[in-house]
Order: sequence, then structure tokens, then C-alpha cells
Amino acid sequence: MTFDSGLKDKVALVTGGSRGIGRAIVETLAADGVDVTFFYRGNADAAREVTAAGEAAGWRIKAEQVDITDPQACEAAVERLADRSERIDILVNNAGVIRDNILGLLTPDDVRTVLDTNVGGVFNVTRAVVPYMISQRSGRIINISSVSGEKGGRGQTNYAASKGAINAMTRALAVELGRRKILVNAVAPGVIETEMSQGVRDLAGDEIKSRILLKRYGQPDEIAHAVWFLASRFANYITGQVLSVDGGFKME
Repeated sequence: MTFDSGLKDKVALVTGGSRGIGRAIVETLAADGVDVTFFYRGNADAAREVTAAGEAAGWRIKAEQVDITDPQACEAAVERLADRSERIDILVNNAGVIRDNILGLLTPDDVRTVLDTNVGGVFNVTRAVVPYMISQRSGRIINISSVSGEKGGRGQTNYAASKGAINAMTRALAVELGRRKILVNAVAPGVIETEMSQGVRDLAGDEIKSRILLKRYGQPDEIAHAVWFLASRFANYITGQVLSVDGGFKME
């Protein structure tokens, strides 16, 4: 038995799509027939690897280097995508950074960089995309949050604040856009095996696993499948939600 997700030939924009969770999201959507464009910040080699793999698989994947902390750059890039594809159906705000340290040792730049990217970047890209979705009277916005947004951890006050903001934004924007037939949700990963989490896993691997009910780290494709679900027709009656995909982190 096959299930039609309703995603074939949809147009998606994914930020931070060259590595880790972002790459898994790009490839999962593209494998289901979605025309995917992803933004990346600086790793051109990784971006080329994703597009080359997509071309080899017969998928539609395009990459564009965009600094999401620059509002004008976001507007221009989104306009180029809309001109090329004539619509934008799905936005996945995945790009993010970490600058972990205890509060007393966080520098102003540590705080500014995390908030400007993790919060400001989401605002910049979403603000550029929403007018196109409003004109279509349809769309899906999926924000990648974090378990840190609800369950605090030592050395992550800046990161936790940024992801708590994303959770609040998700709920508020769902209210704002619901009558326009645009659904807004978030996925909150736990500890996932990516380059971004490598330092944390190296420092406290056994301690972290002891606090996860499933006693293992998550995989990028497990987050990507949650995003796929929220983008699909199977989530037509879901909006304003933060879906935790964390293996039962900090539940006991």
C-alpha cells in the first residue's frame, strides 16, 4: 500500500540545508518529489555535495548562499526563488548556531550571534516568504526548535532563550496566519548525532544518554521525517504545535 503525501511538485525552502539535520530534511523532501531550494551560509563544498547527490538521485535540489541575518539578502533570495518557481509552499527554518558557555563566561558576541541567527534569521526569512503564501492562501511553515527551548540545560542560556523564542513565535504566527490557510508548527529535536552536537556528546555522552528514555541519540533522518509529516497532507489539521522528537529526554 502506498500513501500520497500530497507533496509531489511542491516548492520548498530550507535554511541551513548543507549539513546535519538540514541536509536530511532537504533530501527527505526531495525524495518525495518536492522541488527544494536550500540556503547555506559558508560551506560551499558541503552545499555542492548535497546538490550533486540530489542530481545523481534524480531529485530537484538547488543551493544558494545567503546570510539569513541580513534582511535584504533574505528578501532578494526569496524573490529569486518565487520568480523561478512561481510559488513557495513550504518553509523550513532550520539554520542555527550554538555558542555554549556558563552565563558569566558568555561574551556579548556569543549572545548576539545566537540570537541574531536563531531568532533574527527566522524572522528575516519568514517575513520574506509569508506574502507569497498569503497570496496563494496556502503554505506550511516548520521551525526547527530544540528540547532546550522547554527543558533548560547548563551552559545554554543564550541558545535556550533563542529556541524558547522560536516556540513562542510559532504559536503566535499560527494564530496570525491560520485564517489564511497557512499552518505553522515546530519540531524540537533532542540530542541528535550531528556535527553541531559533537562537542556536547564528547564531553557528557554517557550522562546525556542516561537521561534519554530510549538510551540513544537521535538521527537526522528522524527529525526530517517529522518535518515531512508536518509538511504533508497528513498534518492538515495541525497548527501552532511544537513536536518534540527527543527520545524521551529528561523525563525521569
